[in-house]
Amino acid sequence: MPLTVGLRNFISPPEFHFTYYGFAWVKPIGNYTYIVFLICGIAALFVAIGYKYKWAILTFFLSFTYIELMDKTTYLNHYYFITTISFVLLFLPANCYFSIDAYKNKKMRFAKIPSWNIDILKLLLAIVYFYAGVAKLNSDWLIEAMPLKIWLPNNSNLPLIGSLLNENWVHYAFSWTGAIYDLVIVFLLLYKRTRLLGFILVVAFHILTKILFPIGVFPYVMIISSLIFFDASFHKKTLNFIAKIFSSSIILFENGKEKVQTFDNTYKAKVFFISCFVAFQLLFPFRYLCYPNELFWSEEGFRFSWRVMLMEKAGYATFTVRDAVTKKEIVVNNSHFLTVFQEKQMAFQPDFILEYAHYLHNYYKQEGVNTPEVYVESYVALNGRLSQKYIDSKINLAKENESFKNKTWILPFNDEIKGF
Repeated sequence: MPLTVGLRNFISPPEFHFTYYGFAWVKPIGNYTYIVFLICGIAALFVAIGYKYKWAILTFFLSFTYIELMDKTTYLNHYYFITTISFVLLFLPANCYFSIDAYKNKKMRFAKIPSWNIDILKLLLAIVYFYAGVAKLNSDWLIEAMPLKIWLPNNSNLPLIGSLLNENWVHYAFSWTGAIYDLVIVFLLLYKRTRLLGFILVVAFHILTKILFPIGVFPYVMIISSLIFFDASFHKKTLNFIAKIFSSSIILFENGKEKVQTFDNTYKAKVFFISCFVAFQLLFPFRYLCYPNELFWSEEGFRFSWRVMLMEKAGYATFTVRDAVTKKEIVVNNSHFLTVFQEKQMAFQPDFILEYAHYLHNYYKQEGVNTPEVYVESYVALNGRLSQKYIDSKINLAKENESFKNKTWILPFNDEIKGF
């Protein structure tokens, strides 16, 4: 889904927005939200052309991250990827060549920079691919071809390939090919002899996924990002071609100098900080191991772990608010408070359910209900299985608080998904 999906909801908001734990203070700001999007777009343009780069990338990182955090309902992995890349770019001299900054200031021009500046971007991209591949090594994806067995037939009206998407063997072919692709593509891009083949596969894979699935700008981001694996000579030829289109030359951006790092305390602190950030990116996706529940069921540790399009969940949740004194009960009409998309997402994600329950508690308390108790009758279906009860309906969710602890009020999954 594109980042702009839901922009109208930010400007003409529903009753409330689902927030990330610890970031409840990040909220839409009415009509001024347009300005945040505008600032983000201008900053992205300035980053691309290398104008006032340091300020531009800082502005882009802050504005894009703010937009991303405004509503958890629109979470997608590639928004997080863009945030992590833009954060790292804060520390890199990305304006030292073929930029307006380099054109205007000779002191900024460098023909060479330390290789780690490029390697760290390769590593972050490799994490996305490889971790996504590892995540696909599970019984639902490989043995049951789920959830592709559900999704692919929805595109059976496509020309040429549409009729094939109903075939069972095609579902398995897509599942296994997707897993293998994610696991090996980085190695193909790293090795010079297979790099061109790897990039052709990147383009073909992401164009196909763009056709089949509504995943916004992600295919374009991954295609362009993969160019980082090509040698400097390739990029120099490309830049020279672009310069000629504008009747210019890349000589205007060159002085032949090599950027030599001085190992002072500032440089050491920067390297240490970035190293810690990379270590965090390597370890954070495995936090799900700290929780006893089935990951796809409870989703504890699911976000920000590069688990891309691995499950199809659907559910419904009926909330009841009870007056603690009179015991009078109110069955909540969710459409009074949530958009259709919000309600759909809330119904199968436990942290959404909890946050919504707290909102209902506060709302009905203001309406005069005595110490409102909030209960939910919730059923969820995962990857084609029959729906089963999801949340303990005897638990007053108004007394449960969000934290990194295991959510004991999520009922056990009555099946097993083997794998990572």
